[in-house]
Amino acid sequence: MDPRAGTLALPEDLIDVDAVVGAYYDLTPDVDDPSQKVVFGTSGHRGSSLDHAFNEAHIIATTAAIVEYRRSQGTDGPLFIGRDTHALSLPAWQTALEVLSAAGVDVYVDARDSFTPTPAVSHAILLHNGASTAQGVRTTGPGLADGIVVTPSHNPPRDGGFKYNPPHGGPAGSEATSWIADRANEILRSGVGAVRRVSLDEALAAETTHRHDYLVAYVDDLATVIDVDAIRDAGIRIGADPLGGAAVEYWGAIGERYGLDLTVVNPQVDPRWAFMTLDWDAKIRMDCSSPYAMASLVKAMEGDAPYDIATGNDADSDRHGIVTPDAGLMNPNHYLAVAISYLYGGARPGWPQDAAIGKTLVSSALIDRVAGGLGRRLDEVPVGFKWFVPGLLNGSVGFGGEESAGASFLRKDGSVWTTDKDGIILALLASEIQATTGKSPSQHHAALVEQHGQSWYARVDAPATLEEKATLSKLSADQVSATTLAGEQITAKLTEAPSNGAAIGGLKVTTENAWFAARPSGTENVYKIYAESFTSPEHLAEVQEAAKALVGEALA
Repeated sequence: MDPRAGTLALPEDLIDVDAVVGAYYDLTPDVDDPSQKVVFGTSGHRGSSLDHAFNEAHIIATTAAIVEYRRSQGTDGPLFIGRDTHALSLPAWQTALEVLSAAGVDVYVDARDSFTPTPAVSHAILLHNGASTAQGVRTTGPGLADGIVVTPSHNPPRDGGFKYNPPHGGPAGSEATSWIADRANEILRSGVGAVRRVSLDEALAAETTHRHDYLVAYVDDLATVIDVDAIRDAGIRIGADPLGGAAVEYWGAIGERYGLDLTVVNPQVDPRWAFMTLDWDAKIRMDCSSPYAMASLVKAMEGDAPYDIATGNDADSDRHGIVTPDAGLMNPNHYLAVAISYLYGGARPGWPQDAAIGKTLVSSALIDRVAGGLGRRLDEVPVGFKWFVPGLLNGSVGFGGEESAGASFLRKDGSVWTTDKDGIILALLASEIQATTGKSPSQHHAALVEQHGQSWYARVDAPATLEEKATLSKLSADQVSATTLAGEQITAKLTEAPSNGAAIGGLKVTTENAWFAARPSGTENVYKIYAESFTSPEHLAEVQEAAKALVGEALA
């Protein structure tokens, strides 16, 4: 923990925007250097122009690869493209439009020449492909739309990001991202000069470039997924902090459209994020689940709080942070459990009675206990929101959530809303819970703890070589010889997700009152250990140490 965590950024913490943008155009990646290639993680390709990892050549090649991929899949409808507020997002958006226009792709850009949250892009794709119609969403056939979101999510200001959403509206699966990344790297190697482009002016004026009012389409539809009337009628005072991200104009529009007592806490947009408090490592990071990044909003809610509910979103608004006067910033796992308990506990009578609860396998086991108490099926999947897409599309999953504060859920009638994470509706849901129950989400969590037990949850990193990371990602359960974990009998050793049998890229070990999961990092020479204990914080520490030893033995 850096001693400056939670304090305001200083001038020396800020990026030189001109240098970052200049490097985007001036630096050329070396495709023989793995750190400079196109690599799609769970949320697209990310990197910094200063590191030769997110430059114009990357975006030319990746966009050209997406054009080829969508054609190979028969996707011949429009492509919806949005961007967040990072310094590299606008130049990357412009480059992508130049390539898409030259390829004759119909592209829908923001009608306001402004920022577009990730959920608004997913929402637009799904509406085009049939959401809210009797037939439902089509994912095969002619005329289907897909999308690109230019965002590195909550990453520091120096970074850029680029992700692809196929016609199902959610994050692309590994089959698609592997194909796109491989083809993009081939194009990089052969030279991006061969890729057809037009000038930005030509692209903006092209007949294939269309304007779409993402904001109005999204905001006007919110009443189908959130009980905004209850929030307004109860007079819930909302403080919404977009953390300088893409939701900055959306929150004001939401308040005005539905007559809510809503204040946009900080409407400022600054690609340096000079107004942010530093995260745990003294970096500027728009992580709305971090008490350090959210320190300003948390402090504003102390004492005589000006809001009943305060919320934050990351730069592309696919994550949420919930602050209450009685508890401060809620742990993301705690809020997921509360949201699930509320939604499935009678707040959504229009949902299918057999709609499952979706969680990633590194999310809190409190969710398992809540699901058991509700008598609902639990779908436990590997890390990555893409695993919830099929269930959200067909209504077999009502809610899908990740421990990293990302989630989405169905409309009130049980049809699909978004198949990508939506931090805006999760933030609004906190106010709905307060309005309809008279209790804050943190008070609801206290009730769940009383019913199901208190847990202690943490994630730590442990060093690992590239070889060890590769071994960990391919472990089999029989490589784990231990029978106990921190004094308890092991009840399961998992290398595949319980609900769908997909490889988890690591290991999860459970006991009656604890569990841990270990996964290699995709960007650093470490592996991540997620652990939870329903016994005590001291027992959690024992679980963490036992996990390191157990993984170390398996890697030996």
